[in-house]
Amino acid sequence: GSPRLPTAVNITWSSINFKTILRWQPKPSDYFYTVEILGQTSNTQRKCIQTTETECDVTDVLRNVRETYTAHILSVTSSRMDNFEQPPYAVSENFTPYNQTIIGKPEIQNYTQKDSKMSIVFKDPLTPYMFPNGSFQSVRDIFKNDLEYKLYYWKDQSSGKKDATTKSNKFEINVESTKNYCFYIQGIIPSRSKNRTGQESMVLCTSVGRNILDEYGTEVFIILVAVAAAVLALAIALPVILCKRKRAKLAREKQPLNGP
Repeated sequence: GSPRLPTAVNITWSSINFKTILRWQPKPSDYFYTVEILGQTSNTQRKCIQTTETECDVTDVLRNVRETYTAHILSVTSSRMDNFEQPPYAVSENFTPYNQTIIGKPEIQNYTQKDSKMSIVFKDPLTPYMFPNGSFQSVRDIFKNDLEYKLYYWKDQSSGKKDATTKSNKFEINVESTKNYCFYIQGIIPSRSKNRTGQESMVLCTSVGRNILDEYGTEVFIILVAVAAAVLALAIALPVILCKRKRAKLAREKQPLNGP
């Protein structure tokens, strides 16, 4: 018979927000790969048929996210698929999207620091799965009450971190009114034994930027207005004074010199 084809090795599942890519090695030469996804209750489905790639997006066949799946990566020649001989294949580890997908970065929409309150509003990451109306489901739509978010925050230029937790899309925390704070957010699935923490959002920092009225009251404001008015008056008066002096000088120069 024909020589046995090499089979895939180093098979890994990579999944963020339920977008799931299967990867393996080596690159094929003179043969192809075909991926079969086997679920506990669902029918076997084929993906990336006769591909020369070493990765395959299997997101759309893992819609039952609580099911546990296994991948068979078949090594095939174009003719081998047409007969009934079972091609050689490698088997992946089991994968359960609900337990193993990583929560991606939350998107921070708005953050403010007013007096001693810091408020942060953010969005849930979206998944590739859609509602019947065509809008994308978020990770919260799938995880529901299993999902929470953790905020880590600290005074700018300081290393001492504090944290807070929410099940909503907003944090409101007490801070020192005159200090700037830096922070980031990440999703958490506390019920998991592994992959509990998601990716961290970008780190952002507040800029207290207190205006003069807040800081010193109306007295300073009145003084500043008075100074500004004086500067303006001087700016108007100075050319007038200079002009008058110039005229007076010209007039003096035109007068005849008195004799002895």
